[in-house]
Order: sequence, then C-alpha cells, then structure tokens
Amino acid sequence: MSTKSSLTGSIFLSKLITQYAFIHEKTVGKTVGEYIRQIGLRTGEWIEDFYGNREDEWSVDKYAEVIVDLKNAIGGEFYISSIYPDYVVVKSNHCPFGEMVKDAPHLCNMTSSVFGGIASRKFGYSKVDLRKRIAVGDLGCEVVIYFQPNPDVNGDVYDNLPRTPESMDPFQWESETIVLLNEELRKSDELVVKLLDELESLKRQVQQG
Repeated sequence: MSTKSSLTGSIFLSKLITQYAFIHEKTVGKTVGEYIRQIGLRTGEWIEDFYGNREDEWSVDKYAEVIVDLKNAIGGEFYISSIYPDYVVVKSNHCPFGEMVKDAPHLCNMTSSVFGGIASRKFGYSKVDLRKRIAVGDLGCEVVIYFQPNPDVNGDVYDNLPRTPESMDPFQWESETIVLLNEELRKSDELVVKLLDELESLKRQVQQG
C-alpha cells in the first residue's frame, strides 16, 4: 500500500483537534477563545507538576527550558532564542499541530495561556506576545514572554493567577462553566458528526491508497 504521507496517530489526532477547533469557532464564535484559554491555563498548571513541586521557585532560565521542553515533548520544534531578567524569547520551526494549525489559528491561544499561566504562577505576572505564528502564514513562530508590565508591547496578560487547591484536579471545571460549555457544544453536534464522517472518509482513502 502506498500513501502520499504516512498516517500516524499524532497526525490523525492533530487533524481531529484542529478541525474540531475550526468547527467550534464557526459555531460558537468568540466564546471558543475563552475555552481554549482556560484549557491552556489548567494544562499548564498540570504540566508544572512534572517539573518539580509547585512550591519550588524557578529561575528565568528554568522557566525557558521548561516551556521549550514541554512543547517539544508534544511534537514541536521550539528553542530558546534569548533570555533576559524581565523577558524571554522562544522560537519554533514546527508547530505541534503541523500545517493543520492553519485551519484553526486560534489554537495559538493555547500556547499563550500555557506559557503565560506558568509564568504568572511562578513570577506573579506575565504578558505573552505572539510575534510570529506559523498558523497565520509566518515561516516560524516567535513568542515573547514578559515578566513585568510593559505598556509598549501588545500581548495577553496573566496577572496573579490563582492556583488550584493541592487536593483538587486543575481539570475540575466549575459547574457554571460546564453548563455553558455543554450548551455551546450542543450547537456543534451536527457539524461534529460531519467532521467524523470526513475523518472516516480520510481513513478509507489512506487504506485504499
């Protein structure tokens, strides 16, 4: 059997996530951005536990190493460009979602909230400037994370974010959020079914290739 490209689990999952995000944005509009932000914040808090105790103090150098490591662990090609006491710059030649991120560029909000959330919890404040993004046609990504307020730059601000109590799971959503999320997801059901049909068709094409 010959195929134009190898179909792997990661490629299939990337396609699923990006197409679902695309459909969700089209059906619920701007609300999807807040969902992605919340998922990123909670994911970042969960990820921190893999790099030590939550009470540990981090240097700027360790922070930069962690955010690059976690991105590369899920298929990205990130690297540290420069480190300063009040901000760091990281760049990437490859998005974890591959070229498929262009179908849902708002997924970049996940990068912003993961990076920004971790920095805010460790340093008290962060502003994330997504200077360049593969998702919108740039050749690579360039992300700047500031640890002090800087009115001269644009970006997403994360200020003194609360931590989930140690006995709880960061992914335990508040009941009000769940109700709203369920209502918005209900609107997407029909299009999600179409997405699954599309993926099944893609799978058949690969098998027949």
